[in-house]
Amino acid sequence: MDGGWGGSGGTATGPGRSPGRDTGHDAARTGRRHGPLRTAFGGLTTRGRSFLAAGAAATVCAYLLGQGDLLRVGMLLAALPLVCVAVLHRTRHRVAASRRLTPSRVSARSEARVHLRLENVSRLPTGLLMLQDRVPYVLGPRPRFVLDRVEPGGRREVSYRIRSDLRGRYPLGPLQLRLTDPFGMVELTRSFSSYDLLTVVPLTEPLPPVRLGGDTGGWGEGRQRSLATAGEDDVIPRGYRRGDDLRRVHWRSTARHGELMVRREEQPRKPHCTVLLDTRRSAWTGSGPDSAFEWAVSGVASVAAHLLERGYAVRLLTDTGASVPGPDGGSLEGGSSDTAGLIMDTLAVVDHSGEPGLARAYEALRGGSGGGHEGLLVAFLGMTDEEQTVLACRMRQRADGAVALVPRGLRARSTEEEQQRLLSEAGWAVLPYTPAEPLPRLWRQAEVPGGAFGPPASGPKAGGPAGGPVDEPASG
Repeated sequence: MDGGWGGSGGTATGPGRSPGRDTGHDAARTGRRHGPLRTAFGGLTTRGRSFLAAGAAATVCAYLLGQGDLLRVGMLLAALPLVCVAVLHRTRHRVAASRRLTPSRVSARSEARVHLRLENVSRLPTGLLMLQDRVPYVLGPRPRFVLDRVEPGGRREVSYRIRSDLRGRYPLGPLQLRLTDPFGMVELTRSFSSYDLLTVVPLTEPLPPVRLGGDTGGWGEGRQRSLATAGEDDVIPRGYRRGDDLRRVHWRSTARHGELMVRREEQPRKPHCTVLLDTRRSAWTGSGPDSAFEWAVSGVASVAAHLLERGYAVRLLTDTGASVPGPDGGSLEGGSSDTAGLIMDTLAVVDHSGEPGLARAYEALRGGSGGGHEGLLVAFLGMTDEEQTVLACRMRQRADGAVALVPRGLRARSTEEEQQRLLSEAGWAVLPYTPAEPLPRLWRQAEVPGGAFGPPASGPKAGGPAGGPVDEPASG
């Protein structure tokens, strides 16, 4: 690097990096100048300024008193920091730095380790280096390291741990290095421009396997089946291949084509589930890791991970109508692991919304995959007024089975009981909770004998307080 020491920016990492991979690198070929010489003078330490002031004072006193020996001492004291400034300013260093996160996605209340590597790629050894990485205060204090002289081509590696009780996406960096002279007269600080992202996802808990409404597809003897539309079993009968079961021979096509043709085979339909998270700001009270909203976010993450492990096609839906993955909740080609990663990354940064109600979520359920019909619906609801409770009752008609988790202790007891009663009469399996309640024990209460809920109630039971039925609005 011409004229000084510094670092150039590297590329920042995104969600989805594999643990243990280098997620940021500052290139070794750095060519920025320090700037004017006065910038180097700005790096004088307290010691350097003291030497400079003492030398100037001694020089003035020697001139006034006519003391030659004192003049030489004063000039020496003043010259030493000036020489250090000039040498450090003219010294050419090229330094490369990289950062590695293990892992780059971590659960709340878990630790991650950050590995820093510094390499001197210049032909001159460096002086004493002080290394500091910038991290948000929620991850802990800023780590600082002191590195001794780094020889040409030498490397130094250091690491530190970070931990967060709050979910989120936190930037790490940029890395700052301070270069000093052997006498400690000058200290120059330069920063690399790259930073990396640490994703802290909500804490998940393993849930017990229970039989839920809407999970008949793909489970048990009575599972539904659908015709395969991809893979070896094409939409139309295909030619016979060695090893095919003769019981799959399609004789009518065989007679028409003059060769053996086998029919497509039925495959089990993958069960679907929509997990609804109510993020309305007016629906929750309190904040922090022990609040009811954070409990709900963690619960959504646990339920989504649990159902993905059971083979469900899961999508996350919020009151804003946003659906993950995809606008229609379609499964990703990468499978459940990619879906889980996308859902967790979304939950890591989800926040309160300004939506007045659940209308957009209801419209998303009506217009979703499957003609507006869901298999299983799991909803984490906040406080709802009379109108929103009725709308939630209508959502029940869009699903084969429905589980609603509602908070307790946020409003008057009579109001909460009325909300729970209306949801129960509409066919929801209502599970009231407090932030201190373990989700696995609560999840067991969602089990339904036979694995399916009864049909959604109709008539006065599914209606609002006035007793009128909650009819499905006619679609355009």
